[in-house]
Amino acid sequence: MTELVNWLNGYVWSSWLVFAFLGLGLLYSLLTRFVQVRLFKDMIKLTFDGGSSKAGVSSFQALAMSLGSRVGTGNIAGVATAIAFGGPGAIFWMWVAALLGSSTSFIETTLTQVYKRKINGQYRGGTPFYIEKGLKLKWFAVVSAVLTLIVMSFLWPSVQANTVALTINNAFGISPFMTGAIIAALLGVIIFGGVKRIAKAAEIMVPFMAIGYILVCIVILSLNVTQIPDVLSLIFTSAFNLNSTFGGLMGSAIAWGVQRGVYSNGAGLGSETFEAGAAEVSHPAKQGLVQAFSVYIDTLIICPATAFMILITGMYDVKPAGRAPIIDKLGNAEPSVYTQLAMESVLPTFGVSFLAICLFFFCFTTLLSYYYKAETNLAFLTSHRKIKSNWPNHLLKITLLIASLYGSIKSATVVWAMGDLGMGAMAWVNLTVIFLLTKPALRALNDYVRQKKAGKDPVFKPAKLGIEGADFWEEKYKVPLHTQNQLKERRTVS
Repeated sequence: MTELVNWLNGYVWSSWLVFAFLGLGLLYSLLTRFVQVRLFKDMIKLTFDGGSSKAGVSSFQALAMSLGSRVGTGNIAGVATAIAFGGPGAIFWMWVAALLGSSTSFIETTLTQVYKRKINGQYRGGTPFYIEKGLKLKWFAVVSAVLTLIVMSFLWPSVQANTVALTINNAFGISPFMTGAIIAALLGVIIFGGVKRIAKAAEIMVPFMAIGYILVCIVILSLNVTQIPDVLSLIFTSAFNLNSTFGGLMGSAIAWGVQRGVYSNGAGLGSETFEAGAAEVSHPAKQGLVQAFSVYIDTLIICPATAFMILITGMYDVKPAGRAPIIDKLGNAEPSVYTQLAMESVLPTFGVSFLAICLFFFCFTTLLSYYYKAETNLAFLTSHRKIKSNWPNHLLKITLLIASLYGSIKSATVVWAMGDLGMGAMAWVNLTVIFLLTKPALRALNDYVRQKKAGKDPVFKPAKLGIEGADFWEEKYKVPLHTQNQLKERRTVS
């Protein structure tokens, strides 16, 4: 089974996909005139603007739900894995992927808001929604929804549970099965409460756990502040084959840096579009900017904190696939525990326990967000079939709980390989789709900027922009039929 998954990953995660992430991110940065830098002040302001409603959550709650997904295994085990297989230079390419990826995140999130729908009294949006309404390819939308449902309900939850089980076992000696059972029990209490309870839990837990983790990282870095310049030099020289120890690893550094960077921040995968669809905003670009900001928080703040701890303390191995180990001093230790070993080397007893607890909360909120993403895709599928029974939702919840137990007791190599396969498949679908839907996203951005310059609080009226399929917004800000026809005639003449 593992050999088959690895073989498939070799095709799915070819260099073409890595360059697709970087290339599309660069393209969107140029087309939007680096919206991720140009409108940075708007990103921060909009994060705390607005409120929730009966149908939707606030921008901050949507951000917290998304960060609950982003801040987790990717920031800790993902960073360690990138170093283990790509060397220290992989961290530089994680930063590049984040900077360019924030523009990609803006595009996909804006599309999510443009084509969102209201299902059973709740706002829903994401990749299958903009495939159906934007590209008018219902069959492809169904394929996307089924794929995402599988990834979010089973493949990725297994990765999260596995990482938690390893660190808890290392810190407290608790068996992986027991950890998995505890996760499943607590998870069940919240996911049976619906999206509002998930949003509320994320809103409270995410800021608390992220700030606590960063504070401990700052303490460790402060105790080794004189080594920071050397670590920066190591990262940059390794990224461009200028370091003799890690010479010849540039290709692996790019591949693993981008792959683990994307796993951490989700930009381009479509995985972070679903929470954004639940936000109550007056214009799609608003939530696009908020979600672009979350990429910075994830990969340019939390990931570097982890990377610096690992590199400063020297608690890592570098074992590139298909090559002899370059650094091999930790034996058979999984990359998942490198961060834990780094903390323990500086803060004995406290460090290992703190990270285990911190990672438990990181992964728990990530599992909550996975359920919401899976539920949104299930809602998309059942809305077309007009299934009124709740049995699909109950089956989804049971599957997620089983995945938590399964992942906790399986080998880390197996669950990470399966998770990577699901991630790569989602990426190919989403990157292709958002590329084909570039025009409406750019129109929405230009409309937002134009209204801001006029001193208005932007509202979205798709008919005036020539955007079709945005049924939710057409209903919300109705434009008379004769006006729509006049606008179409003007665009045809021009």
